[in-house]
Amino acid sequence: MNINDNKDPNKEPEKKWSDKLDETKDSIQEKYEEVTDNLKESIDETKENINESVKTGVKATKNFFKKLIIGLFVLAILALGVFMLYSNWTFSEGTRAGNLMKISKKGYVFKTYEGQLGMEGMQPDENGGLSSVWNFSVKDDELYKRLESLQGKEVTIKYKEINRAMPWQGDTNYFVYDVDVRQ
Repeated sequence: MNINDNKDPNKEPEKKWSDKLDETKDSIQEKYEEVTDNLKESIDETKENINESVKTGVKATKNFFKKLIIGLFVLAILALGVFMLYSNWTFSEGTRAGNLMKISKKGYVFKTYEGQLGMEGMQPDENGGLSSVWNFSVKDDELYKRLESLQGKEVTIKYKEINRAMPWQGDTNYFVYDVDVRQ
């Protein structure tokens, strides 16, 4: 009797080892491809999420810096306005009498009208010494011409002192707005 005779005819014949090995290899290959595809999809999805996050972050950062620059610009304009208001604020107002010694138009970039009044007695000057000369500035052309015609005469000058003169206004903080000839 042959060993193969005892086999059940309904039963499938046993597979060879090489066939089983091929099936296992194919099964592993399919699983590998499935895992690889899933991994690629996951990586692509993650890349898209990262790109979207970066785009959102860049947009938010641009908006922040845009608002920051606009805010700083507005703040600088306001600060400049407050500084100009403070600088041109009239600190004191008064009169001075003396001999009008000099009136001239001077300056390299900004031409301003500057004058000197010789006063009686000694007064502290800008350098800490004593002087009898008082320096002033004039803004008005008409007044400048009037002062020019009064050089060498005794005059009473009405002035306003501001906190800080800008370079285009004059060299001093004292601005003459009227003059009278003394008798």
